[in-house]
Parts: sequence; C-alpha cells; structure tokens
Amino acid sequence: MPPRPDPDAAYLERRTLRRGSAGPLLLTGLGVAYVVSGDYSGWNAGLAEGGFGGLAIAAVLMGLMYTCMVFALAELSAILPTAGGGYGFARRALGPWGGFLTGTAILIEYVLAPAAIVCFIGDYVASLGLFGLESGWPVYLACFVLFIGVHLWGVGEALRFSLVVTAIAVAALLVFVFGALTDFHTSGLDDIPVDHGAAGANSWLPFGLLGIWAAFPFGMWFFLGVEGVPLAAEETRDPARTLPKAMAASMGVLLLLALLTFIAATGARGSAALQDVGNPLVEALEPGGEATALSRVVNYAGLAGLVASFFSLIFAGSRQLFALSRAGYLPRFLSLTSRRKAPYLGLLLPGALGFALAAGSGDGATMLNIAVFGATISYALMSLSHLVLRKREPHLARPYRTPGGVLTSSVAFVLALAALVATFLVDKQAALIALLVYAVALAYFAFYSRHRLVAAAPEEEFAALAKAEEELRD
Repeated sequence: MPPRPDPDAAYLERRTLRRGSAGPLLLTGLGVAYVVSGDYSGWNAGLAEGGFGGLAIAAVLMGLMYTCMVFALAELSAILPTAGGGYGFARRALGPWGGFLTGTAILIEYVLAPAAIVCFIGDYVASLGLFGLESGWPVYLACFVLFIGVHLWGVGEALRFSLVVTAIAVAALLVFVFGALTDFHTSGLDDIPVDHGAAGANSWLPFGLLGIWAAFPFGMWFFLGVEGVPLAAEETRDPARTLPKAMAASMGVLLLLALLTFIAATGARGSAALQDVGNPLVEALEPGGEATALSRVVNYAGLAGLVASFFSLIFAGSRQLFALSRAGYLPRFLSLTSRRKAPYLGLLLPGALGFALAAGSGDGATMLNIAVFGATISYALMSLSHLVLRKREPHLARPYRTPGGVLTSSVAFVLALAALVATFLVDKQAALIALLVYAVALAYFAFYSRHRLVAAAPEEEFAALAKAEEELRD
C-alpha cells in the first residue's frame, strides 16, 4: 500500500521562498536601503523638538538602541533563520501571544512606512518637475505597480535593483557631505531661539531637557528599518553566518552616514533654517535660495533614496505577512507563493492597502509616525525575547553570540520603551490610531486565529521543540 502524502509537506510546498538568493553584499545593501531615505529628510524635524543639542543627544541614544538591538537580533537570527524574523524570536521566548504582538507591530511598521514614503516620492517628483507630474494618486499607483512588479519577478532581481539604487543614494550623500563641509560654521548649530520657560533650556537645548526626549522619534529616522534584515533569512545563503555579518556592516554604514549628514547639514545652513523644511540637504546647499549643480544632484539622489527605502520596505512587509500567514496567525491563503517563489498575495495586499492610504490621505508624516509607534513596540518585545531566551535557555546552540550579552539587549529594551513613550509627545493622534489598529488585530487573534495555528510552520516547530525539551528536563 503506497504511503499517504504528508499534508504538512504539501501545505509548506505551496509556501516556499527561493533559497540561497542573497549573500552578504545584497543583505548589507538591504539593511542600508531600508533606512537611507531618512538621511535625506525627516530627521530635521527633530530640530524643532529639541534643537541641535537635543536632537544630537537623541540620535546618539537611538543609535545606541539600534546598535544594541541589531547585535541581539543577530544572535536570534542565527538561532532561528526564518522569514518570521522578530515574530519567530518572540514566539519562542514569549509564546503565541508574544509572537503575535511582535509580528503585528512589525507589520504595522512595514505596511505604513511605504505608504508614507510614496507620498514623499510624489512630492519630490513634483518639486523636480519630472515629466510635468504632480504629486497624487497616479504617481503613487505607478510606484506600487512598478516596484511590486520587480518583487514578483524574483527576490534576487529585487535585491540587486535595491543595491544599485541604494549605492547611488549613499554616493550622493558622501558628495553632499564634502560639499556642505566647505561652508561649515559652528555658529549656525545653536541658532534656534531659546524657550526660557523650559527646564534646562540653553542655546544648545533651546527647548530644555524634555526636548531631548521629544526628539527620540526623529533620531530614529537615521536607523528606522534596519532591523528588517532577518526577514530575508530563508532566502539567504548560510544565514547563521551571513545575517550577523550583514547586520553589523549595515549598522556601521548607517551610523557613519547619520553622523556625517547631521553635522554637515546643520553646520552649512544652521539649525533654524532646516527645522521645518522638506528637503534639508538641498536647503543646506542653497543658502541664497538659488539652485546649484550640487544641490540638483542631491535633489535627484534624494528621490533615489526614497525609492530605495520604499522598495526594500515592501520586501520586508511581504515577508512578515508571509510568515504570520503561513503559521496561521493571519489568513493562510496570504502565504501562497508563485512559481518564482514570491509571496504574491503578501506583496499585492499590503501594496493595495498602502496605495489606498496614500491616495486617501496623502499625509505621509502621520503615517510615518504610526509606523514609528509600531516599530518601538516591536523593538521592546524583540529585545525582551533575547533577555528571556538567554535566561531560560542558556544552553541553546548559538552560532553567533551578542557582544555584552544581556547587558546589550537590556540597554536596547530600556531605550525602546523610552522611544515608545516619546511617540506620544510628538503625535498623540498617530499613536492612538496605531493602538486602535493593534486592538483590532488582537481581537482577531484572541477570538479566531489562535485556535487555528499551523504546527508545521518553522517558527511554530521551533517553539514546540523548546516545549518538548522543557518537558523532558522536568
């Protein structure tokens, strides 16, 4: 009698990604691509919250948070190299509820951020006068259709495209820095008027000590998204070795770019002039208001940076949705893959939602603040997962170990909580909207999907193995 087909194998066969498509260079490029648009715009709004000194301190603290978190995630991704990323880590450490809470927070970030960035792309296209287009739904639709199409073509092609666009954006940033430093003046750094009613206010902290905290979300813009590298684990060659190296390399590049961009821009033009403009790097190169050859180059490169981040965040969102769906936390049909091993519904559905949000509201700033709120929740939970697994499973095989161990992830955890609270200081409406979305998702999980999880999914099997090992020890 022939053996019966394995239903679990058949289920997973229809939900597989193309393995071995990404190496260290493509993954490092992916980590930088997630973030590079934040160097071109957005961070400067933190000057209006904390002044030069407040934003500088906030950026240093947020840089420390991301560095510590990346090292913690590098260890976790080497232990569990699956497309679930943070959801998978939290699932093992914190159970199904912790896994869903983390995965949903990540999904909020990676669905809302592309919707916000496509609005900024539209603004750039309009300001550059490209093809006579204005910012609006036709531009948004063209971006989603074109770049989702590249992702549907295949992950290798998608990551190579991302690497090329990111390299252009990074090269232009370095050109900007050299150009801006020729006009560097320290007198412009602390030229924002002082609010003498704020506690601890001075020329470097014009809005006082509380301004440092309020600037946290904008300090995050130099690094927001780099934690998405582990989501490419199932498409990576030798992920246990490659992922930690790529994450460390991309974080090093981002720290250097943040330092150079922040100092050069504010020193060339002054903090007061940059605090409320949409294109701070271009403004820094046009002190008289007249365009130069260099400012035009940086303006076009800013569009390349936005495209790189938009493109890579679509990738991240599709992989997180794929993993949650494959494990049954979300409707299972969303994890089906095409003949080219692309999660086509995981690309099309968030893309359609992102387009609808962008076309319906056009408010990129609010959507990005909602994304930041989701991100900070996931950072706290992922850092906590590292702490829990180090304490509860000290003998778990760890191909890579976080430098500093639990001290490193503890720093990330505390700073993530501080950043979460800071989002309420900046945009209470965005934070409340994110909480409402979170509540709806939790209700779906509580009343429906937690009773329909797929035990054969890699992240669920990993958690089940931990439970079995614990029972044997008892």
